[in-house]
Amino acid sequence: MKAQDIMSRNVICVDMDMRLPEVRELLEKNGFHHLPVTDQGKLAGIISDRDILRIISPFIDSVSEQERDIDTLNRAAHQIMTRQPITVKANTPIAEVVTWMQRVDISCVPVVDDEDNVVGIISWRDLINHATF
Repeated sequence: MKAQDIMSRNVICVDMDMRLPEVRELLEKNGFHHLPVTDQGKLAGIISDRDILRIISPFIDSVSEQERDIDTLNRAAHQIMTRQPITVKANTPIAEVVTWMQRVDISCVPVVDDEDNVVGIISWRDLINHATF
């Protein structure tokens, strides 16, 4: 089995300059945990919901909110993304994908073509959904 056999194909990507409120909304609205970040259509990084939680002030929308808390929302995707994420090609064997995910303790891997265009994404959920026991 290859990456192309289990990858999610309709990948929503965000631009490097997209602001965090929009990124957070896309994650929440679609139930995603990861969003690839692109620069002129090419993969530049990846943002996880954990990255968002780590960077946005917990006081947003609370009575304790201050100006510095609101400033955390003004960051762009490129300021918090993980740069140079591990990627695989569509023809990469699933065993290799699993090895990478275990070795570096990541929960998703973007699938790219030879020009670094995102063609899919594989998460641990995709692996579980396609597991044969």
